[in-house]
Amino acid sequence: MGKKLYVGNLPFSTTETTLKDIFSQVGTVESAVVITDNATGRSKGFGFVEMTTDQEAAESIKKFNGAEVDGRAITVAEARPQKSRENRGGRRGGFDRDRF
Repeated sequence: MGKKLYVGNLPFSTTETTLKDIFSQVGTVESAVVITDNATGRSKGFGFVEMTTDQEAAESIKKFNGAEVDGRAITVAEARPQKSRENRGGRRGGFDRDRF
């Protein structure tokens, strides 16, 4: 299994296809995802790319970290593990219907 890379400071026009095309210059891309806002569907300006091998991931970081994409210097680094999201379904303040 390869390494997942964080890609930041992406132009908002970047698509998953564009991201995959960029990183395929170094090797085989298993997946490429641009993170979007749930409400608007607009890019949040970052995404993740998973390369097939650790070597390809390391080469991608070396080649693309600081590289310019549509006028923006992108950031490429090894992605950190995702934090647990167990307690995210609760209510956030507001009116408590059960009290009245």
